[in-house]
Amino acid sequence: MTVTNILLSGIVGSTAYGLAHEGSDIDRLGMYATPTEELHGLHRPPESHVSTAPDRTLHEAGKWCRLALSGNPTVMELVWLPDELYETRTALGDELIALRQTLLGARRIRDAYLGYATQQFRKLRSRRDGSTADGSPQRVAKHARHLKRLCTQGYELYATGRLTVRVDDPESYRRFGEEVAADPEAAQPLLRRFEEAFADTRSALPDQPDDRAADAWLRRVRREFYPTAPGTPGR
Repeated sequence: MTVTNILLSGIVGSTAYGLAHEGSDIDRLGMYATPTEELHGLHRPPESHVSTAPDRTLHEAGKWCRLALSGNPTVMELVWLPDELYETRTALGDELIALRQTLLGARRIRDAYLGYATQQFRKLRSRRDGSTADGSPQRVAKHARHLKRLCTQGYELYATGRLTVRVDDPESYRRFGEEVAADPEAAQPLLRRFEEAFADTRSALPDQPDDRAADAWLRRVRREFYPTAPGTPGR
């Protein structure tokens, strides 16, 4: 898969969290800009490109902004990675990192992170009760680790306005995964505890994100990738 105009990309997933083990896939996430002229035609260009071997997801800049403003935990990681995990950084990508806190709204972060964590709980329940094909302990443990990470990172973001991608004490996540693999209901107390913590905590974030900064940034992207006509002054 060849995608041009990549603005920002890096290594995410278990490697970024510090939860990778031997044989773990290396997941990559990035953002690119569609040439602006292509956005004016009858048929809209793709907004995402997903590949395996290597595992890589690239979102068009406009789609990435919409997902981030909704509080999407997966895309949010891209602007909070440790410096050493970025593989592509451009001036426009650095601008986006600089305005990352304007993308945050308390209500959307709470709903998105707790919503994703609840989905993980349902998945691990269904896998262990045999209603899905892969109910292996390893798969259930993986969902449990994701559930704990989503709760922990989401609460940090909600309470402090900051996101730490690499988890503290990876071993505690592995132990939690093993406990839940033996009994999926063991995850419920953690989920309930974080639901209560969100409810009892006054967020450091505004209620809603300020999308004006993202809109201004996206307009700069569109200008950057709109070619000037021959014979006219450049930008």
